[in-house]
Amino acid sequence: MKIETTFDRASRSRAVRLAMEGLGGERRSTNGGGHRPPRCPVTGDTIIRLSEFPTIDATLNATSALLLTLGYFCIRRKKIQAHKVCMLSAFATSSLFLGCYIWYHAHHGVTLFSRQGAVRDLYLALLGSHTILAVVIVPLILTTLYRAWRGRFERQKKIARWTLPLWFYISVTGVVVYWMLYHLYAQVAAR
Repeated sequence: MKIETTFDRASRSRAVRLAMEGLGGERRSTNGGGHRPPRCPVTGDTIIRLSEFPTIDATLNATSALLLTLGYFCIRRKKIQAHKVCMLSAFATSSLFLGCYIWYHAHHGVTLFSRQGAVRDLYLALLGSHTILAVVIVPLILTTLYRAWRGRFERQKKIARWTLPLWFYISVTGVVVYWMLYHLYAQVAAR
């Protein structure tokens, strides 16, 4: 006698569904292959709709850029504690952005920019530079924060001269890419 578990039924129904959809090769999942966003235990509604994540990401990027700017002006005026708060807040905001960004793209997938011509070239140049520098900046940020934490301020200052402008550029271009994709050419992207 075989006992069928819920996992077995769920796996089999998914396999049947994939087979009926042509082995799933043509279908693009809108929710990361079956993962669902968290739901409110009371109402059952999703806590944050997936469609809200691009706006949340852009807001976090803009907040990070603002905090970086404030932190820069604080350190120029020798307000060390205010600088520390701004930079750690920028790090927390950027970390939260990264979590939201990964969550969104794991559940939604890729959003294509369907506009053609020079504006597409500009968009892809911004997106490409943003993406490459976003990978490069992570060790720079961590090294800069580590040196400050350990009190190695002369060494921290040397790397911060690179970290700050790159981090600021990444934050600002993240907002510009969002604006181009979801607002400036939203009608084209929605088709």
